[in-house]
Amino acid sequence: MAEANPPRGKMRFKRNAASFPGNLHLVLVLRPTSFLQRTFTDIGFRFSQEDFMLKLPVVMLSSVSDLLTYIDDKQLTPELGGTLQYCHSEWIIFRNAIENFALTVKEMAQMLQSFGTELAETELPDDVPSIEEILAVRAERYHLLKDDITAVTKEGKILLTNLEVPDTEEAVSSRLERHRQITGDWQTINKLLTQVRDMETAFDGFWEKHQLKMEQYLQLWKFEQDFQELVTEIEFLLNQQAELADVTGNIAQVKQKIKKLENLDENSQDLLAKARFVILHGHRLAANHHYALDLICQRCNELRYLSDILVNEIKAKRIQLSRTFKMHKLLQQARQCCDEGECLLANQEIDKFQSKEDAQKALQDIENFLEMALPFINYDPETLQYEFDVILSPELKVQMQTVQLKLENIRSIFESQQAGFRNLTDKHVRPIQFVVPTPENLIRSRAPFFSSKHVGVGYSFFQACKLFSKGKKTWRQNQSNLKIEVVHDCREKRSSGQSSSLDNDNTLDVLKNHVLNELIQTERVYVRELFTVLLGYRAEMDNPEMFDLMPPLLRNKKDILFGNMAEIYEFHNSIFMSRLENCTDAPERVGPCFLERKDDFQMYAKYCQNKPRSETIWKKYSECAFFQECQRKLKHRLGLDSYLLKPVQRITKYQLLLKELLKYSKDCEGSAQLKEALDTMLDLLKSVNDSMHQIAINGYIGNLNELGKMIMQGGFSVWIGHKKGATKMKDFARFKPMQRHLFLYEKAIVFCKRRVESGEGADRYPSYSFKHCLKMDEVGITEYVKGDNRKFEIWYGGKEEVYIVQAPNVDVKMSWVKEIRNILLKQQELMTVKKQKQQNQLTEQDQLSPHQNEGKQQGAFLSVEETESGHTSAMVKVCEAIVSVQAEANTVWTEMSQSAEISEEPEEWSSNYFYSTYDDNEEEDRPLMRPMSEMALLF
Repeated sequence: MAEANPPRGKMRFKRNAASFPGNLHLVLVLRPTSFLQRTFTDIGFRFSQEDFMLKLPVVMLSSVSDLLTYIDDKQLTPELGGTLQYCHSEWIIFRNAIENFALTVKEMAQMLQSFGTELAETELPDDVPSIEEILAVRAERYHLLKDDITAVTKEGKILLTNLEVPDTEEAVSSRLERHRQITGDWQTINKLLTQVRDMETAFDGFWEKHQLKMEQYLQLWKFEQDFQELVTEIEFLLNQQAELADVTGNIAQVKQKIKKLENLDENSQDLLAKARFVILHGHRLAANHHYALDLICQRCNELRYLSDILVNEIKAKRIQLSRTFKMHKLLQQARQCCDEGECLLANQEIDKFQSKEDAQKALQDIENFLEMALPFINYDPETLQYEFDVILSPELKVQMQTVQLKLENIRSIFESQQAGFRNLTDKHVRPIQFVVPTPENLIRSRAPFFSSKHVGVGYSFFQACKLFSKGKKTWRQNQSNLKIEVVHDCREKRSSGQSSSLDNDNTLDVLKNHVLNELIQTERVYVRELFTVLLGYRAEMDNPEMFDLMPPLLRNKKDILFGNMAEIYEFHNSIFMSRLENCTDAPERVGPCFLERKDDFQMYAKYCQNKPRSETIWKKYSECAFFQECQRKLKHRLGLDSYLLKPVQRITKYQLLLKELLKYSKDCEGSAQLKEALDTMLDLLKSVNDSMHQIAINGYIGNLNELGKMIMQGGFSVWIGHKKGATKMKDFARFKPMQRHLFLYEKAIVFCKRRVESGEGADRYPSYSFKHCLKMDEVGITEYVKGDNRKFEIWYGGKEEVYIVQAPNVDVKMSWVKEIRNILLKQQELMTVKKQKQQNQLTEQDQLSPHQNEGKQQGAFLSVEETESGHTSAMVKVCEAIVSVQAEANTVWTEMSQSAEISEEPEEWSSNYFYSTYDDNEEEDRPLMRPMSEMALLF
């Protein structure tokens, strides 16, 4: 309905149509009662009728009574002729209250939803204090929202109360209509209250679950924190016990490790109690249906597993250390047993071996010792290794093997002693005497000084050491400034006193047998000496109990100090000594014995080359407590340096014994092989001697091994002359010659200056400063020089440089000239063969291309000639022998005529083949540096 005013009514219709929630089907228009208003209404509807008709039907009513035709009077207010009791202001108040309540309920729902989303999406922290703080903040917000819900519920209930009709007598007649009026609003409010109650119930349920989860999350983090702390502590203890895994060291260190393990075990007991408490707490959480049940059970299992590992590792470590302690105890007892055995051997004086009673007493002492040491000597190595296999580290294995080897050798020595003593007890045997050199030759050969009265059957190595110390002391008192240089001098004649010690046996067989006996007996002593040094010094450097006595820098110098002595001992003990012993009844086999193993003797060259480095180490650490303790245990009167000299002494003594044996084996079976063995040992000594000199060369640029094999070396006086400019005159030699040490190699001659160092032992090993090098492919010699038959010339580069060399004697000179001549002849043969090959290649090329034009042939031929003229030495020929009596007496040499012409012309060449390191204070001119331009052939 609307007021019948077309302009305003039209706008109302449009607003109602837009705001009404449903569809409009009919519009009832009540006309005004006044004439003017009615007239205007009719005119207005007439003009706007089409607009109304397009959208909805409009009915014009003339009076209020016409409304009853369309609407029930119960639905109309009294103003419109109805009976409906209606207050519009009251309706507006209720309507606003209902709409506000509905809006409040909606906002509350949004707040609850936002709070729930925040709880679900917010990432929880990883530390317990932050979790507790978040839990408190969320609980506070929950209580605030709970209060808001309570207030909204109270407001809704008040609205419902206001919408209810009072139960009075005046209202009884109109209750039904009143109820009908408020039914819609009441249902709306009731529905909103129901939604509020549902939201509150859901919110309470959500909060209970969330709170429980947060509390469990906090409990989980506390449990995890306790778990991580325990794991860290357990791993720390495991690492501590792992540090005790190294079973190396001495017995004191093992004791200290056992004590540390006991302390660690005590600390682990408190930790294991905490672990059991945490595991019990985890089981309680799991029993309360914690949401992280699987994780808690896993953590409990891990903690239980780590606890078991800690207990088992400590238990296993205790067993391991106990076994290690037992192993070290056994090794210590075995070493003490070895020391007692060595002391027993050392205390047996050699004089006691000469009587039957003393031999029986010594034999009884040995048997008592063997009975006492039987548990160690007869201990099965396999059983020992099986029992201690778990704890056997490489160091312990080495110690065990060392002690085992020491026991085996001591047992073998005692068995040998027993056999000798039994022979003495059965029958007193005359001692076999050594054949020793005279004191003069003793100085040169550095052999041990034994007299014929000192050595008998069954003597031990320790007694030999005592005898050697006496002889060494006498020898040191009589000699000074002695060189440790490998020499090969011949042994002189024996003294009459020594020959008388052979019991007047003048036959060659008896003499030969005595020399052979001396060779075998001294070989046994030599092997025992090496064994004692290796066992008493070298092996002790690996003994942890001796580390405190040893300077730290000395521990890694074992290979330098002893060189390859272990290799030498192994060769003599395992191979060579048994071969010599097989020659006892067959002296003719001595020569083949040396020849078959001549290559093995090269190990002595390596030992001698290392000797200077070894002595440097010894001089630096000779006063340390380690060497003194080892010497005390071995009962040695001499220091280690005397025993380190044994291999050098032994290799020089072989040639002396072989020479004596050859002297008494002339025209006998095997004498030729014996002579060959002697030559082999002399060559070996020369090779060793040469190598000792070569390693003393300093300042050479390059590798000396590239110069080939060293043929000879020695000291000479040298003068140098030059051709200068276009003249042929030589520089007159200086009055004072230069002292040079020459080294002759297959490919060069090296000039060095011997350096004289001051101080103790300075002359033991020479030092050479490199000066220059002459390539053999440019060298020629003149055998005889006027004025002195000890001189000869070495000229270089077609006599551009002439070196006048004066030897100590004529024999040395002739040896050098002979060797240089042989080298030049070999080079000439190689040049001739090379030239012949080149000519054959050119001939084959000419045969393959016979139809080439003449111009090309001539060009090729000229090219060959140019090549020959540029490298004359590569195609040298013997054209003519020139003997110049006036200039150089008795000089035999041949030159190419073309080379002579070239040598007369002054030329400048690059330095490709020459090194020079002249000292400024020697006033020596640098030689011209020329390439190979000529070759001399000597006959």
